[in-house]
Amino acid sequence: MIARIIIPLILMIVLSDLYIDKHYLRHRVKYTWWKRMLWWIPGAVMLVLSVVMAFSKNFVPENTDLLYGFLFLIGLLVVPKALYALCSFLGWRLCRLRKKRINWGNLLGLVLAFYSIYVLVYGCTIGFHRLEVKHLDYTFEDLPAEFDGYRIVQFSDIHVGSYTDSRKAILTRALDSINAQNADAIVFTGDILNARPHELYPVMNQLSQLKAKDGVFSILGNHDYSYYTRNDDPAIRAANERETVSRERQMGWQLLLNEHKVIKRGKEAIVIAGMENLGKEVKGMSPDYPMKGDVKKTLEGVADDAFVVMLQHEPWPWRHVILPERKVQLTLSGHTHGGQITFFGFSPMGALQDEWSGEYREGNSILYVSNGLGGVIPLRFGATGEIVVITLHRKR
Repeated sequence: MIARIIIPLILMIVLSDLYIDKHYLRHRVKYTWWKRMLWWIPGAVMLVLSVVMAFSKNFVPENTDLLYGFLFLIGLLVVPKALYALCSFLGWRLCRLRKKRINWGNLLGLVLAFYSIYVLVYGCTIGFHRLEVKHLDYTFEDLPAEFDGYRIVQFSDIHVGSYTDSRKAILTRALDSINAQNADAIVFTGDILNARPHELYPVMNQLSQLKAKDGVFSILGNHDYSYYTRNDDPAIRAANERETVSRERQMGWQLLLNEHKVIKRGKEAIVIAGMENLGKEVKGMSPDYPMKGDVKKTLEGVADDAFVVMLQHEPWPWRHVILPERKVQLTLSGHTHGGQITFFGFSPMGALQDEWSGEYREGNSILYVSNGLGGVIPLRFGATGEIVVITLHRKR
């Protein structure tokens, strides 16, 4: 993970410390050599730690607590200084151009620096602990009459490896909330893991307690294919993927791998289909990224006029792959975590994904992208973890 951002991270650490040292600290009368050394020590430590973390062979290291601690230090020691230095520098350049003396960039930089610390502390504590149960009602003309009022509970992206120590209570509360909805069907739209199946061992009993009239249906997300341990032995990766599949089925979940299940009420039926992961191909993507989704195979044998609830981890295929192939009334996705950090409803994720949070419509087809519950990094600000309760209605 750190290897992907090591160059900008080094620049943030070094340039911000250099700028503040040169423009402010050196002008202090009593800025002695030992005070200067004290100023540079935190940056030097973060520089060494960054290089060490960058050499971790896997995207998600075996010891995630070390990763969380390192990222917290980045948010506490590096990001605030970088924000201040950037605003101060831009303000200084503006003063030079306009021949003004007061650098308002300093004030803006201070505000943003302290705000970033607030986002970090809140996001790691209150923000990650918050949970929203969202109720949605969707009406379709072609919903079979027997399924009028059918209730589906969606949850996504639990990343169970992040629920350690005090965070275990968050998962327990979420699972209790899911069961409390008395669903006809529970669907999980991928990323049960951070990276490795052993993360499931402490929580399998809890996950096995999920109950619904027609069962629990699930699909795999990109983190569930051992992709983020790609430097491990290929045989180990393949074994880990098989174990993840086996563990989900041991929990009583109906894992769908480019498959579908028919749910019947009397003489009428709907289809719950589960498509394997299919992401958007981008420049620089590793060739072994899990691109296993096959919409034709998933819906093989399904009548053209059937009512279909499609589970697909990543939202991108809905518009570009699923809808061009056939009519699917409702698609449920996750993957984006709602950006995990949003400001006034906006997130950088919006620049990367056209569909990244909430409801989207195309003709008579609906996509809902869940913010999910967890994350590899246990931090949320503005993008509250959610359980989605969807009630289907037949248009009269």
